[in-house]
Amino acid sequence: MKPTTRPHTTHFSSGPCAKRPGWTLEALSDALVGRSHRSKPGKAKLGEVIDLSRSILGLPADYRLGIVPASDTGAVEMALWSLLGSRPVDMLAWESFGKDWVTDVVKQLKLADARSIQADYGSLPDLSQVDFSHDVVFTWNGTTSGVRVPNGDWIPADREGLTICDATSAAFAMDLPWDKLDVVTWSWQKVLGGEAQHGMLVLSPRAVARLESHKPAWPMPKIFRMTKDGKLNEGIFKGETINTPSMLAVEDAIDGLEWAQSVGGLAGLIGRSEGNLGALAEWVAKTPWIDFLAVEPAIRSCTSICLRIVDPAITALDAAAQADVAKKVAGLLEKEGVALDVASYRDAPPGLRIWGGATIERSDIEALIPWIEWAFETVKAETVKAG
Repeated sequence: MKPTTRPHTTHFSSGPCAKRPGWTLEALSDALVGRSHRSKPGKAKLGEVIDLSRSILGLPADYRLGIVPASDTGAVEMALWSLLGSRPVDMLAWESFGKDWVTDVVKQLKLADARSIQADYGSLPDLSQVDFSHDVVFTWNGTTSGVRVPNGDWIPADREGLTICDATSAAFAMDLPWDKLDVVTWSWQKVLGGEAQHGMLVLSPRAVARLESHKPAWPMPKIFRMTKDGKLNEGIFKGETINTPSMLAVEDAIDGLEWAQSVGGLAGLIGRSEGNLGALAEWVAKTPWIDFLAVEPAIRSCTSICLRIVDPAITALDAAAQADVAKKVAGLLEKEGVALDVASYRDAPPGLRIWGGATIERSDIEALIPWIEWAFETVKAETVKAG
């Protein structure tokens, strides 16, 4: 039977993600529109984003945090273009965005001493293969695979190279070991549901030392330049952004950070995300036709939760037909207005991807589950009938 209880919020996209509970446009009423971001009040707003982020995440006092152009992609590429080249580099990839960074380093920067260590969707590569005398580039959480590294134990404290971590779907939902990370990036559009625009970039003292001692062999676009006369441009890390930010998006970021404080800070945010994963895990454990794409529990993401259909009647179909079933399930959920944007990423194995970040209420995940069951049974019946 078609369920009667509907999720209160139906936005389960993995980016841009759901706004925080209770959000309205009124949250942007104090936005500094029509004013220069370089004015004293403009810099104060940008500085507030930095200070609140630093406080909630518990950044070490000697780590820099700045607002940079072009969302998480811009932040990652800014780091790659600025920091790589003085050492060999190990590139870890187990989903599409990690593979994008491999492309940047191998095909764009054309570093000869770049080594790619990869795994299929649903798995992690063998982390014991990583050589920490090299620089190491990896995602903490694979947004399109639902696979995260379980912890930072595999990263030595006495590493020689830098660790460069794309944490866009991990920051504010997972416990990041800052002493093991030299560069960390994320965007406003993920766990706190901010409007997509600028990225955030964290630099450890080791990363700053690299910036001030290493001159890249390639031309550096203006938006990537973090040094001036051989020294770090400290203004970037005090709210003096390289290009013009939307002050509406800045205000929205502040609103999300203040909400994060109201739900218990980082611990509260992690608890909300893990609770959402827990709701789906309880269902998957008792439902034979569905499973996580990440089979090992320790590496399952609590934000970009990826599921695959394992019903024998469906897995017996060819690959195109299996993909069609998953697409129809996602489409039916959207048509019914109970779950928007839950199809798996275009390059990932077919299935469902349900955002479980902190702005999602567990009650909405629980209300969604019967709808997924109904949609699957409906599509399965149609598929079997069609032969």
